[in-house]
Amino acid sequence: MDGFNLYHGLREKWGRRYLWLDVVELARSLRPRDDLVAVKYFTASVLDDPDGQARQDTYINALSVLHPDTFGVIYGRYQRKQMSCRACGARWTSYEEKETDVNISAHMIADASNRAMTSALLISADGDLAPAIKMAKTIDPALFAVAAFPPRRASFALNDLMPSFTIGPGRIKAAQLPEVVTVDGVIYERPKKWR
Repeated sequence: MDGFNLYHGLREKWGRRYLWLDVVELARSLRPRDDLVAVKYFTASVLDDPDGQARQDTYINALSVLHPDTFGVIYGRYQRKQMSCRACGARWTSYEEKETDVNISAHMIADASNRAMTSALLISADGDLAPAIKMAKTIDPALFAVAAFPPRRASFALNDLMPSFTIGPGRIKAAQLPEVVTVDGVIYERPKKWR
């Protein structure tokens, strides 16, 4: 699961309303006949935004305690990038997420090689992942792979390679975490900015 691809699709479609998403329940609802072994959530820690980092940490921690045997997070990194306007000379710092598609690709190929899966649900619309899908299917020709595109996202490369669909609003709405997640006395509450 491409965390930022999903996050930005949700934000573009509904603002922050559905960001408190139970991605494990979403995966189960998208492939109800499959035995869900693992949900790998690929993301990068927010950089230079303490409030954003706190929201991200709360969200990931809530998912981790709610689904300790199923949910795992794999971190890439954020990178600062200095930008400037050619016309006016204004300068600013932009941020770029790095390593997510490489991490997804590496895990996809490793899982295919180790026969850790018989089917793969890719929640992303990043066409750069197409070579990894091709390699995984070369390693395990019986592997069934399907792409689920986040809202407002699509990929011709992935669509041409395997069955694909856009995740509908009903699935997103039905897979929201409870407002408060409490496990063993530890409480994780939906961030106020996400309401």
